[in-house]
Amino acid sequence: MESAPGEQWAKESARYDARHVAKVERIARQLRQRTSTRPVSLKKKTPPHQVPKRNDQRRGDEKIDLSDLDQILEIDPVGMTCTAEPAVTFEEVVRATMPYGLVPIIVPEHKTITLGGAVAGCSIESMSFREGGFHDTCLEYELITAKGDVMRCSPEEHPLVFQMIHGSFGTLGILSKLRFKLVRAAPYVHVTNETYTTLEAYQQAIWRHFTAQDADYLDGQIFSESKYVLCVGRFVERAPYVSRYDWLKAYCESIPRRAEDYLTLYDYLYRYDRGVTHVTPKSLIGRALFGKLVHSTSVLRAADRFPRLLPKKNPQVIVDVFVPFSRTAEFMDWYHREVHFYPVWCVPYRRMRDYEWLTPQWWSGMHDPLFLDLAIYGLKQQPGRNIYKEFEDELLRVNGTKTLISYNYYDEQTFWSLWNKETYQAVKQLTDPDNIFRDLYTKMCRAALGLQEQTPGSGASLH
Repeated sequence: MESAPGEQWAKESARYDARHVAKVERIARQLRQRTSTRPVSLKKKTPPHQVPKRNDQRRGDEKIDLSDLDQILEIDPVGMTCTAEPAVTFEEVVRATMPYGLVPIIVPEHKTITLGGAVAGCSIESMSFREGGFHDTCLEYELITAKGDVMRCSPEEHPLVFQMIHGSFGTLGILSKLRFKLVRAAPYVHVTNETYTTLEAYQQAIWRHFTAQDADYLDGQIFSESKYVLCVGRFVERAPYVSRYDWLKAYCESIPRRAEDYLTLYDYLYRYDRGVTHVTPKSLIGRALFGKLVHSTSVLRAADRFPRLLPKKNPQVIVDVFVPFSRTAEFMDWYHREVHFYPVWCVPYRRMRDYEWLTPQWWSGMHDPLFLDLAIYGLKQQPGRNIYKEFEDELLRVNGTKTLISYNYYDEQTFWSLWNKETYQAVKQLTDPDNIFRDLYTKMCRAALGLQEQTPGSGASLH
């Protein structure tokens, strides 16, 4: 590792490096010495930012403790990169890089999302219309395999492993270090809210900003069939005022009411930490009493500690879907007709490459340079409906996909018609040949729902 410019990091880099090597060796030794055939999951210091599920079998797994992989190892303000361990939260990185006038290019909306979780779980945000997902900004990974070997992965070294770690949800090994790009940032963000009455006009505006690249941040919300708001953010050095949404007021509620807004950079990055489309408590009195206590982390931590309080059936729908830009009208026609739940968070996402984790057949029908990530949070399901499955079926029709953080009901054949079994299996044989981390389908579509798992060892061949 090169010494970091700046006196602070020059002094601390060698010490952090030595500690990091010792941590990696502890984890690698635990893997090399284990004799159990039980599945292995990862213990972290923050709750997982996945939709919590009552019967998730992973709670009973043997654990590998990664909670001390929580150090920023280097900030390079000249090369504009950061090297850190995976349990570091984005909030910690933001606070460490802002004094240099830098921040990560993609900063997920919740403060306690970790760097490793963002890679394994496909994090995006409002700079994604320019730069794709967080994984697209990563330059190098260090990976501990199930056999206790340590691999360095980059686009030049083990390139397939490097690409497939994205969206693997910890099933291909343990990410122990990563290096990623930073972007220059101003102290404030000026947000202009553009309101449109039709989806066509809304998409035209998104396309205009996408092709002109005339903004720093771009996201929006769909409030009804006739109200679409696009939030266009630009860095500014000064602000006539600043708004804060960390207590009595909620940013998502301000969007349809304001034509413009100014936030500090930090407050902009975490404007949705208390809720993307809905914030609890709703009343002013409730927020005065509990608004500082109820946020993404507190809710997830409570669900993780008390899973028996989660619903046995008909869970609320929390899902992110990716729809090709040219197929959005088809998808939204179905959504307005069959689901009709608002607001919907809309994040334009630039296609940076034909990602190896999706099948060539899926890519063969894809010609769009832009996707829309449409996020639905908090939809209550009616008895007799499985809206999660309805989303999956509709996405197949419009050649879309979804992240796996939510409830997943794919059958195995359909799953592997979307996710690339060939490339996944090639990396799995290299990094986890005995399948101690489960395969992706078993972990995200079966074990997460408490369903019977495959026979230990069979996942390596994925049958």
